Amino acid sequence: MSLRRRLLNTFLRVFEKRYLARAQDPMDLRRVFERKARRWFRAPKGSRFVSGQIDGVPSTWAFGPDVEDRGPVILYLHGGGYVFGSSRTHRAMLARLSGLAGLPACLPDYRLAPEHPFPAALEDALAVYLELSAQRPVIIGGDSAGGGLALALLAETLKHRMRRPLAVFCFSPLTDMTFAGDSVVANREVEAMLPAARAGELADMYLQGASPRDPRASPLFARFQGGGPVWLTVGDREILLDDTRRMSDRLRADGVDVTEVIEHDLPHVWPIFGPTLLPEAGETLSDLANWITRLSKTSGES
Repeated sequence: MSLRRRLLNTFLRVFEKRYLARAQDPMDLRRVFERKARRWFRAPKGSRFVSGQIDGVPSTWAFGPDVEDRGPVILYLHGGGYVFGSSRTHRAMLARLSGLAGLPACLPDYRLAPEHPFPAALEDALAVYLELSAQRPVIIGGDSAGGGLALALLAETLKHRMRRPLAVFCFSPLTDMTFAGDSVVANREVEAMLPAARAGELADMYLQGASPRDPRASPLFARFQGGGPVWLTVGDREILLDDTRRMSDRLRADGVDVTEVIEHDLPHVWPIFGPTLLPEAGETLSDLANWITRLSKTSGES
């Protein structure tokens, strides 16, 4: 592991985790994350971004250097506890992945809580998926809450016998909004970024009375028979470690081909930091891009 990993973990623990532990206003969370993303996250030179709408949902297309708008598309659902985050906070990471995989990426700005509670985010994700999948194969991705949303979207496509996504990938996904995983308690001190004590508050903002066991909110309780390949990664000191472990078991029980990657002492959603801040971020994105490329070739991009 790199020296920069240790330095970044220390920085996140001292500053970011403490900020997230005390922040109350969702609008403040959004503004601060946007500002930090502009400062920290850099897309590769030659990347381009195109904004528009897909079935009424504001969306940004991210193209890595020399990537054309053809072949399968990566539909990426950003994290932020369903309360903050946007296409702008995540587009640098997706431009890098786009360049590595040679595929365009689409980042919808799904509606956020508390103004738009469950299931608004899933409704928007589904609307975008239906529009894209009618035209080309789709690979669904997401991180944290967006990772849970990606898996919930997969479950919905299978439940309603829609066109199946080519594959799904997730960074540090939130899959259980009951927060019953042992790691929520066991890793609360060693977790570098997320304050475990605040998890229930964000869930309440999103659910607003809905059951946390609803499979559309917690895909750990969904069924996935007939699903395509899924790639999941998480750090071994994250409070959401068991969300990935149990999700992998759930998927395998339903016959899904799962690639489960557990890394040592990497922070929550580390690929977002990019290889300049964190060498392991670039390594993970390269590994994921290779997995996506193999799937695309195997499927004949159809």
